[in-house]
Amino acid sequence: MQVPYGLHPIEDCETCFRHAENCFCELPAPARKLLQEIKYTSYYPAGSLLFVEGQAPRGVYLLCEGRVKLQMASPEGKTLILRIAGPGEVLGMHAAIPGKPFEHTAETLQPSQVSFLKTEDFVRLLQQFPQASAKVLGLLSDHYRAACYQVRCLGLSRSAGEKIARFLLASSEQGQETRKGTRFHLALTHEEIAQLLGVSRETVTRTLTEFRKELLISIRGSAVTIRNKTGLKGLLAA
Repeated sequence: MQVPYGLHPIEDCETCFRHAENCFCELPAPARKLLQEIKYTSYYPAGSLLFVEGQAPRGVYLLCEGRVKLQMASPEGKTLILRIAGPGEVLGMHAAIPGKPFEHTAETLQPSQVSFLKTEDFVRLLQQFPQASAKVLGLLSDHYRAACYQVRCLGLSRSAGEKIARFLLASSEQGQETRKGTRFHLALTHEEIAQLLGVSRETVTRTLTEFRKELLISIRGSAVTIRNKTGLKGLLAA
């Protein structure tokens, strides 16, 4: 099957290679069979809108491959990124299940494979398979922890430097340990980091430059290496 945007298609939920990962797709075979029957799969380039703030929901979106940013906007046009969603996440549950308008916008950050499930079909999946309901509860719990982190980062940090240090440390949790430090891939632009942390783009650029001069981090393209984790942690409020 030829798929656009350089994606590697995941055609069958029952044989999906992401089953080994901790995601919504990690379900028993009968549940995956039903999921395969009720989903509608599409492929999107970077910058595509899956749904927008204020729109009435028709269902939920299962992110099979790619990354999606969830963001809110003020009437003045100021944007705040809530978090970045990855493969296996179900987007739009908070609106679709109660039938309320979406409270944020979902936009692909890179080419993505997304499966759409009508609300009634998604609810049927949850009703028939307790494992699916348990997975949804786990995802909601993860979203709550992410919201708490966002509040702590935005409201309780003493400075922009502390916000950016927290962000880098959190981003490195899934990184790779090397001789030079913890290395991870950072696909966000400085503007997107600013929207995520509630600071200006100029502040992000200036602070990252300062961190590099102080040998706390090194940056090469989209690869970031935390060279002095203790030093970054020292910037956090007690």
